[in-house]
Formats: sequence, structure tokens, C-alpha cells
Amino acid sequence: MKFLKYVEDKRYFLILFIIMMSFVTLMMMVSSNKEQLVGNIIYTNLGCIFLASIYIITGYFYHNSFYKQLNELINSDEKEILEAAPQPQNYEQELYMELLKKVHSSYMDDIEKLYNEKKEHQDFIMSWIHEVKLPITASFMLMRNSADKTVDYLVDKFEDELHKIENYVEQALYYSRIDSFSKDYFITEISLNKVIRESIKKHSKLFINKRITFTIWDEEQFVQSDSKWLSFIIDQIISNSLKYTNDGGSISFIFEEDSKEKLLRIKDTGIGIKPEDINRVFEKGFTGSTGRNYSKSTGMGLYLAKQMVLKLGHNISIQSEEGKYTMVNIHFPKSDNYYLL
Repeated sequence: MKFLKYVEDKRYFLILFIIMMSFVTLMMMVSSNKEQLVGNIIYTNLGCIFLASIYIITGYFYHNSFYKQLNELINSDEKEILEAAPQPQNYEQELYMELLKKVHSSYMDDIEKLYNEKKEHQDFIMSWIHEVKLPITASFMLMRNSADKTVDYLVDKFEDELHKIENYVEQALYYSRIDSFSKDYFITEISLNKVIRESIKKHSKLFINKRITFTIWDEEQFVQSDSKWLSFIIDQIISNSLKYTNDGGSISFIFEEDSKEKLLRIKDTGIGIKPEDINRVFEKGFTGSTGRNYSKSTGMGLYLAKQMVLKLGHNISIQSEEGKYTMVNIHFPKSDNYYLL
């Protein structure tokens, strides 16, 4: 640090010093003996200037080492800046160092968060690629072994594999949109019956092939939500129910309402969820023992469903008993604030 720069930093002290010396000089002019006036003023000012100079110069050499180390650190390629920073010499510097540590800590947390998100994204992509390769491989095998198969049989099997690919692509698409969700939804009053029927129709072939029956209430019910995102949420839940419900099972759609909320329950007679897994089914990438034992899974379906449910201002919960049933509940709070989301 240059001396003139240090003096500039002390400008307020120098202004105060000049004011004080002017006051002392004025008082001496008023009260001192006229014969000794000039000498007293000169000696007093010189003495004070000498003491002030000692203060300024001593302070400069005292603080210069700190500023010099700091300047060298700025111009260096040191990565661990806070660890290499000089020790603070006063309370002000100590406060600034604490502030820098806090900012650095926040910065490192953000870096770690971004790293984890990137890793999770890579894990999802790898798992997704593995899943989407299965129906593609199955399609190639169908073509290689198509010699003794009828056209209707091949078309039926190709439809199954294409439906799987479509589901995986849709899941990846919604996963990529989840961070920009606020720009892509519109809350309105929609028919819950219609959304469920469309989802059942979409999965109708699997319902038929596995001989899974469904029941739904008769009276039309409406909720405030976004039809596109709610359709995807219900698709994920129904897809899971179909995947883990054995042939001949059933899926029930139950609607309930009280003074606080409307409630959609989707209950299947599937294999259920183990008690140790029930609290983790909405975590990103979690497949649990059920997902590992029955089929390869990305573990993203219920995670995406919960993220979207929360962004829509709804809520989601799950109940299950291993070997008996699983019931997913979507809660639609009765509120006038949906349009403020």
C-alpha cells in the first residue's frame, strides 16, 4: 500500500486535526500574552503536527504489512484465499474477514448443490437410457424373430414397446421442465373425472392385458389445478399401480371432500411397500426393494409427481401395507389463492 493512499484513507482524521488546531490557535490568540503569541502558536502547531505525523507514519507501517499481504494474495493464483489471508489487525478488519468467510461458505454451498444436481441429473440420464434401451432392444428382437409371427401379433407387441418409450420420453421431458414450471401452468377449474378417464384410456391396453379392473365414482367432480400437469401426475401414479399390481387385481379411484379440502385417493391391490421404504418413495432416484425386485426403475415418477403437486399448491401422501395395497392421496386444499401461485 502506498503512503499517499494510506494518508487518503486517514483524511477524516486529518480534517478533524486541522479543525482542532484552528480552535486551539484561536483560543491562544484570544487569551495569550501578545508578546509570546506568535511563538506559542508556532510551537504548539509544530508540536501537534509532529505528534500527528508520528501517529500517521507509525500507523502506516503497522497496517502496511496487512495490506501488502492482501495485495499479494489478490495478484496470486492461490485457491484457498481465506486460509492464506493475513490475520486482521483491528475489529473492522475482523468483521470484514467474518463477512468474507460467510460469503465464501454460501458460495461453496451453492457449488456443492450444483454439483449434486449435476450428478443426480447424470444418474437419471444413465438410468433413463438403460430403461429406454429395453423396449428398443425388445423391438429389435421382435423383428429378428418375426418369421413365424402374424402381423397382428407383431403390431400389438410393437405398440407395447412404443408405449413404454413414449412414457420414458414424457417423463424426461417433464423432468427437464420442472425448474421452469412457473412459466408453464394455468390454474383453472377442471373435471377430475375427465383427467382420470383420459389416463385410464392411455393405459387401457395394460389394464386389459393384466385383467386389472377399476372403479370410479359417478358424479362429476371439479378441482382447481392445471390439467396438463395434473394429468402427468395421475399418469405416474396409475403407471406405478399397474406396474406393481398382479394380474387380476384392481385399482380404485375414490373422491372425498370436507370443509378444508378435496381428496383424490388412488388405491391398488398390488404388492404394497415395505414399512422401511414408505417414507422415502418420494425421494429423487429412490426405487426401494420393490423397484429393484420387480423391474429396473429410474425412481423419478413419484418424485416428479410430488414436486409438481407442491408447485400446484396441492399435497400428496401415501399409505401402504406390504402384500395388500398401496393408496396414493392427492390433497386439493380449498383456497382462493391458487391464482397467486
